[in-house]
Amino acid sequence: MLYVIIGRDVPHSLEKRRAARPAHVDRLKALLAEGRIAIAGPMPAIDSPDPGPAGYSGSVIIAEFPSLAAARAWADTDPYLLAGVYASVEVSPYVQVLP
Repeated sequence: MLYVIIGRDVPHSLEKRRAARPAHVDRLKALLAEGRIAIAGPMPAIDSPDPGPAGYSGSVIIAEFPSLAAARAWADTDPYLLAGVYASVEVSPYVQVLP
């Protein structure tokens, strides 16, 4: 089943984000290689695809996991959470309707 993982950044997270990004992306690439990623990416803090110093307000990942508990366990070990980028992380079941 698909699960949506929404990480909400702490204020002024950009430097922490930059430092933890390689490890965060490596984990996403592993899910991608397994064919489990539907979509993943950051949420700019301003209305721009390149927010510059404004940074990001969070991230969204929609991926396949065997259970809600497995999705939560994966999210709980995200490098962004461990590095203090995320203030909170929400994990919920997700049903893709389109496309």
